[in-house]
This record gives sequence, C-alpha cells and structure tokens, in this order.
Amino acid sequence: MSEILVLYYSQRGSVRALAQQIARGIESVSGVGARLRTVPKVASVCTSSAPAVPESGAPYVEPADLDECSGLALGSPTRFGAMAAPMKYFWDGTITQWVNGSLVGKPACVFTASGSMHGGQETTLVSMMLPLLHHGMLIVGLPFTEPALSTTRSGGTPYGVSHVAGSDGDPELSADERQLAFAQGQRLATIARRLAGGG
Repeated sequence: MSEILVLYYSQRGSVRALAQQIARGIESVSGVGARLRTVPKVASVCTSSAPAVPESGAPYVEPADLDECSGLALGSPTRFGAMAAPMKYFWDGTITQWVNGSLVGKPACVFTASGSMHGGQETTLVSMMLPLLHHGMLIVGLPFTEPALSTTRSGGTPYGVSHVAGSDGDPELSADERQLAFAQGQRLATIARRLAGGG
C-alpha cells in the first residue's frame, strides 16, 4: 500500500480538521493510505525547543516521511496571506530532499484556513505551492467539476480546499468544506495511484 503524507500545522484546530477530512478522502481510494504528520511551533527564543513528541495530535514529520510518501497534502493556516512560520521553517530545512530529488514527480495539493473570507487564503495556498514546485512536485488543484466549489458560501478555492474559521476561530467545517476536503484527498490519491502505474 502506498502512503500519502498529509502534513499540516494547526494552531486552533481548523487546519487539523481539514487534514483529517483529506485523509478520509485519500483512504477512500483502494491501495492508498494517509500518513498524518505535523511540524513543531517555532520559538522566538533560540534556547527553547518543542518536545520530541507532540502532546496530542499527529507525530512530527521526519525526513523519511518525505522520502517514503507517494504524494503530499500540505496545510497551514493563513498568516498575512502566506503559510505560517513553523511550516515555512520546516520547508527551509529540506535541502537534502531537494538535492536527492526525493519529491520529484510526486503529486501534491495544498489547503488552508483563515479567520475571514478575504483573509488571504488563495495567496497562502500559492505560497505553499512554491517550495513544492522547487522540489519538482506536480500540483493538483481542486477543479470546478466539484459542484460545491461553485456554490459554497464558506471555504473552497480551485487552488485547494480552505476553511473560514471566523473571528472566534471555529474549527467546525461546513458541509461544503468537508465535501471539498474529502474530494481533494480522493483526487490526490487517485492521481498518485495512476502515476505509480496502479490505474
């Protein structure tokens, strides 16, 4: 069974909720599994470090997760129209995988959450695509053949699924967001399987 890495950073639970729904979509495809991983927070004090194992949620990502995956779903909350610092920090440290070509030719998608409808979701999604393109990954969007993308009043973009958390940071996904996240995971897994020669 091939595994797709679902790598995310989530501070208030919204991006984690999207990651879990994307994982369900991935696992709906025969012969494909999801590997959920996260990244530690970045401390402003250099002597501070995160515990080796997170207190809850997914384990921290390791280089082997990138090497072993057959595809990648990457998620981060929106921070002024770009990915959050912990996720950027992680990608800045992937030079070995870049040199080795660990991710070349593998499919990838991106997802995000913000506090408002116009909180910079689309630019955040594009910002997450940039390191993936440098790694030689194949970007998988969310096509308008997904009916909810044209009718949603909450999250969802052709660049990748999104969630609008509101000013209170509500992590509860709308029905459209759940449907689109599942569809994005399913699409990514289907493409990964085809690229691997599994039809």
